[in-house]
Amino acid sequence: MRAVVYRGVNDLRLETVPVPRIGAHELLVKVAVCGVCPTDIKKIQYGTVPPPRIFGHETAGTIVKIGGTTSNFELRTSNFGLRLGDRVALHHHVPCLDCHFCRHHAFAQCATYKRTGITAGFEPAGGGYAEYVRVMPFVLPGVVKIPAKNSFAEGAMLEPVNTVLKAVRRLNLLRGDAVLVAGQGPIGLMFTRLLQLAGARVLATDLLASRLRLARKFGAKRAVLASQLSTLNPQLDAAVVAVPSDAAVHQALQLVRGGGQVLLFAHTRRCAPVEGRETRAERRKALTLDARRLGAPKLSEGGSTLDFSSICLDEKDLIGSYSSDFTLQAEVARLVFSRRLDVRQLITHYFPLAETAKAVALAAQPKPDSLKIMVLAGND
Repeated sequence: MRAVVYRGVNDLRLETVPVPRIGAHELLVKVAVCGVCPTDIKKIQYGTVPPPRIFGHETAGTIVKIGGTTSNFELRTSNFGLRLGDRVALHHHVPCLDCHFCRHHAFAQCATYKRTGITAGFEPAGGGYAEYVRVMPFVLPGVVKIPAKNSFAEGAMLEPVNTVLKAVRRLNLLRGDAVLVAGQGPIGLMFTRLLQLAGARVLATDLLASRLRLARKFGAKRAVLASQLSTLNPQLDAAVVAVPSDAAVHQALQLVRGGGQVLLFAHTRRCAPVEGRETRAERRKALTLDARRLGAPKLSEGGSTLDFSSICLDEKDLIGSYSSDFTLQAEVARLVFSRRLDVRQLITHYFPLAETAKAVALAAQPKPDSLKIMVLAGND
């Protein structure tokens, strides 16, 4: 089969590899489509994991083989509602639901969750940038059937929507609360819509006017350029920072009133690039430019200068959210497949499998007309 293999930093190659062999209690899924996710982009661009691997984890396709011939497995598979020919969305991480972290609903910290249960070959890494993937037994509970009226692309969006809904649920919001969503890319727009559905009054910001127009369609009460935010002096109950901007965090903490929360969603890079490491001067220049774009206060070289006494005295919360919540999966499917959250409006580009490197490059450096990028391994 064809697959796009990660061979090193920014080195993706279309290669021929064996179709994954499956064992008992496993599925073989023919991939239809896979979304391009920022977490995979960072691994590709910064070399945070060793090659070779086949990335791609926002995957949807068709079950073409069920491993094992025992009646017990057929019964177990039927308990998940799965049959040959089913169109399905896959989830590569499923928690144990029993450990210390799971009991505290910190599922992304669970050792079982951290195992990747879907592969197209090599070290398991999602495998969606390939024609077929092997689905391991421990992630079978994460397989979701796609209704006939919905597309494979909608199925592939379940995982990113789940991550956003999880983050929304981490906020201690009341109906009518004013919430800032900084950044109106695909993730930010999902935040805007889900917060609006939860009864929040959303103030959306971005650097691009075109995305602000979309934010209004997704339910934002008000949408302004990020550089104008500091002049508005809004009364905010919470803020979501959906861009990896230290200046936006600093600004949000200043604007959120006492008792409020600031949630970080996009601050996931933990290392400098393997190639082209930033110098201290370059880092300082980038931070200054970031602050100027937002109209925010000047930042220190190491990032935001946070006023911890203000956070304490004003009883503000600075919280993070990462990855998905398995317990929300059924609710996420209802939201997406009913189109209360119409993810079709977020998908702007499809690339064939052979052009996965171009898809990743566009997702890493989006254009004004680009939002969610998809890779097609088959026909939707």
